[in-house]
Amino acid sequence: MQINRHLMIVAAASMALAANAAPAKGFTKYSDIHPSGTEAILHAWSWNFKNIADNMKKIADAGYSMVQTSPVQQCWNPEGSKGMLFSDNEKEGQWYFYYQPTDWKVGNHILGSRDEMKQMMDSAAKYNVRVIVDVLPNHTAFDVDAVSDDLVKAAGGRDKLYHSQGLNPVKDYNDRYQCTLWGSGALPDVNTENKDFQKYYMQFVNDLLDLGVRGFRYDTAKHIGVHSDPVDSASGVTENDFWDVATGQKAVKGVRLNVPYEDLFVYGEVLQDKNVPEKEYEEYFGQTASSYGWVLREMLEKGSAKDIDIVDWRHSASPETLTTWVESHDTYCNAHESAHLTDDQIRTAWVFLTARDKGTPLFFSRPAGSTRQNYWGDNRLGEAGNDEYFHPEVVAVNNFRRDMAGQPEDIQTCADGEVLAVNRGKKGAALINLSGLSKPLDVATSLPDGKYRDEVYGKEFQVKKGRLTGILAPRRTYILRK
Repeated sequence: MQINRHLMIVAAASMALAANAAPAKGFTKYSDIHPSGTEAILHAWSWNFKNIADNMKKIADAGYSMVQTSPVQQCWNPEGSKGMLFSDNEKEGQWYFYYQPTDWKVGNHILGSRDEMKQMMDSAAKYNVRVIVDVLPNHTAFDVDAVSDDLVKAAGGRDKLYHSQGLNPVKDYNDRYQCTLWGSGALPDVNTENKDFQKYYMQFVNDLLDLGVRGFRYDTAKHIGVHSDPVDSASGVTENDFWDVATGQKAVKGVRLNVPYEDLFVYGEVLQDKNVPEKEYEEYFGQTASSYGWVLREMLEKGSAKDIDIVDWRHSASPETLTTWVESHDTYCNAHESAHLTDDQIRTAWVFLTARDKGTPLFFSRPAGSTRQNYWGDNRLGEAGNDEYFHPEVVAVNNFRRDMAGQPEDIQTCADGEVLAVNRGKKGAALINLSGLSKPLDVATSLPDGKYRDEVYGKEFQVKKGRLTGILAPRRTYILRK
C-alpha cells in the first residue's frame, strides 16, 4: 500500500552495500513448497472479524479455500473518527488507517478485538477455511507520537525503531537504497534489521499462529531489503536478515517462527518495477503478479484479447508461487485504476484467471453498495462487501479450479479476441465473452465429442471433431465439464 503523503523530516546517515550473502544454511526455497494450483483467496477487504465469521460458511460454499483479512494490529485511530472507508475530512475515517501501525498487538477499532478474532478463527476452522492476515512490519503511523510506548521501549528507543533515514520520504522507487531504507509513501520506515524489533514482531506473528492463522500477505514487501540490498550501517546493521527471521530460517533472541514454514501460505506485495530483485524474493515467499493484473485490465478496457499476450505471466518467478488478481484494494482505492470497471467485466476476467492452472487467484471484495459512480458505496469500515464474491459464475469457476487439479491448460481465442476458452485437458473448459454483444464460439478443444451443458445457466454447447461451438451471451461466462 502506497499513499502519496509527505513528511518533511530528514535524518542524515551513511549506508554500505551488503555482501551477496546466501540465506541461512538449510534454507528451503518457497518455490519448492508452492501451493497446489487449486486454491482461491477471498480478500475480505475492510470486513471486521464478526462479519467474516458470520459469512464463513458462504465463503467456503463459494469455493474459497482461504480468506485474507485486512491488517489486525493496533493502528492509527484519530479522535472523532466516524468509521468511514473514505472521507474528504481525513479524521472522519479512512480505509488506510489500519496500514498505519501504532503497535504490533492484535486488535484495532476497524476489525475488532483479539477475542472477536478468535471467534472468527473458530468459524474458519469449522468450515476448513485458511485465514491469511495482512501484516506490515515495514513502517508505522505517520504520527510517530501515536506509536505505543511498549513498541518504542521494545525497539530500544525511537531512534532505534526507524532506519537512520527512515523519516525521509522515498523520491525514487527504482533506487534500492531509497526503496528499502527510506519512508515508502512517506510512512516512517522501521529498522526491520533491529534484533529487538525483530523479536517483538515475531512474538506478534507467533500470537497470530497460536490463534490459528496459517498465512500472511506482507504489505510493502519490496521495501524490506534482501541480502543483496544496501544495509543501514549508520544504524549498526551488518546484514539484511529480516526475511530469514520472518520465514523461520533463523531465530532472533530465542524467538523463532513457531510452526513449520512449509505449513504456511505466504506472499509479499512486491509490486513490479525496475531493479526489483524478484528472484531473490522468490527464495522467501510468493509474490504479487501485478504486471499480469495490468494486462488483464487492458484486456477488459479493450473488450478483447487481440494483440495482447494473455498467456505469459509477466514475472521472473515460478508461476506456481504467484498470487494473481484482476484488481487489488490498491488498484481500486488509490487512483481508482480499476474502480470504473463494471462488476461483470471484473467477473469475466476472474473466470479466465481462475480457470488457469498456475498462480493463486485473489478476489477483491468491493464495498457493499458500490457503483461505477460511487466507488465507496455504503462507505462503512468493517462491513461485508457486495455480493459479487459468491456470484454463481464466480462459484462455478472456483469449484472448477479445484476439480481440474493436474489438468494442463490450453488457451484459445476467437471472434477477434472477444471470446476466450480455457481448456483443461479432457475434463473441462471455461468460456468467456468479453464483449457487450452476443458472440459465436468456435475453438479447438480436447473435450470428447458430444453435447455439454453449462453449470450455471444450462446453456448447451457442442464438441465435434475437436471443435467446441456455441453462442455466448454478452459479458457472460460458462463452465463445461466432461
